[in-house]
Amino acid sequence: MSKTERADGAILQRDKETWAIVPRTPMGMLTPEILERISHVVKKWKVPIVKITSGQRIALVGLREGDIAPIWEDLGSDIGRATELCVHYVQACPGTAVCRLGVQDSLGMGSELEPKYVGVDFPAKIKMGVSGCPLCCAESKLRDIGVVGKHSGFTVYFGGNAGNKPRIADEIAVDLTREQTLELVDKLLTYYKDNARKRERTARFVERVGIKDIMAAVL
Repeated sequence: MSKTERADGAILQRDKETWAIVPRTPMGMLTPEILERISHVVKKWKVPIVKITSGQRIALVGLREGDIAPIWEDLGSDIGRATELCVHYVQACPGTAVCRLGVQDSLGMGSELEPKYVGVDFPAKIKMGVSGCPLCCAESKLRDIGVVGKHSGFTVYFGGNAGNKPRIADEIAVDLTREQTLELVDKLLTYYKDNARKRERTARFVERVGIKDIMAAVL
């Protein structure tokens, strides 16, 4: 096992000596208890850097390898995967919960997708974005799986990527109910899992296979 794999859920940093961990915070939702635990850990273990990530999570950076296991114990949190070949997170905007522009319940949709898929193995890492209106604040069109709420229902997107070779996701279906959205996401991920090459992100998978063939298989 390599040095970068010795500490579960930890990422070796630039200095080759310290590590970062990302506690799981579904859809970026925090409670007083979660914040208190993070604050306690940061003070107790003298964590030098605490950073909010683009995936609506909180990274604790600059940890010593021997401290990682007891820090996880103190946090009492699941691991937010950041490098493994699996679903890393579901990003979601506030939607109709609080936003005056929200037209669909993005947090509700995210809360159904997140526990079902996060941590599930796939050929490459998967990120999801759920937006409660067409303004797309959860960056849904730049995610492997994107869901966008409109007055008429949900729209599902597939194959987005915000990396060094960005790609806008393809629109797969519109005006879907909650149940239809969840079913389509499952079909897309199943088809991808069965046909993608190892480490082939959905953006590159769409470019290789073709969106028409993918849509024909799932619709």
